Amino acid sequence: MPYLAAAVVLLGVLCVLNLLLTIGILRRMRAQGDRSGRHPGPLFALGPGSPIGEFAAVTTTGEPVSHDTLTGTVGFFSAACEACHVMLPRFVEHARQAGRENMLAVVGGADAELVETLTPVARVVVADLDGGPVARAFQNTWTPALYLVGDDHRVAAAAATIEELPTLTYDRVAGRG
Repeated sequence: MPYLAAAVVLLGVLCVLNLLLTIGILRRMRAQGDRSGRHPGPLFALGPGSPIGEFAAVTTTGEPVSHDTLTGTVGFFSAACEACHVMLPRFVEHARQAGRENMLAVVGGADAELVETLTPVARVVVADLDGGPVARAFQNTWTPALYLVGDDHRVAAAAATIEELPTLTYDRVAGRG
């Protein structure tokens, strides 16, 4: 009986030590996460007024798209991005109102359904998961991401959702109004 009591006490002490060690590790991980930050900077490298970089790409319908021809809304989507699929109906609705010539969708990864949904309402560029040359021109590293580009090829606004984009008319953005 004394051996059983000693074993239970020893097991209890080990459990308490394990719990304290686990709490200590979690505190240390949280402190390191706060210092290093998961998002070392702002979500968008290019903010309003920033020029977009040079790029050239071809859409799924064979239309060339480049820095010099791009105005309107640019949306970055990813095949594995659940938030992208959630935002898709609002983006399509927005694209129908804005007009296909004012919309560019960049789809990273293989998602035929996403491309098929976007193609009637936007020019679509399919890229590797890193977003390809268009993403590099925008220095975009995450999805969904939306940019409003003016006729001066500068970012007029950046947002994570359609609702966060300013409600500008495309004539005004493209300098046609």
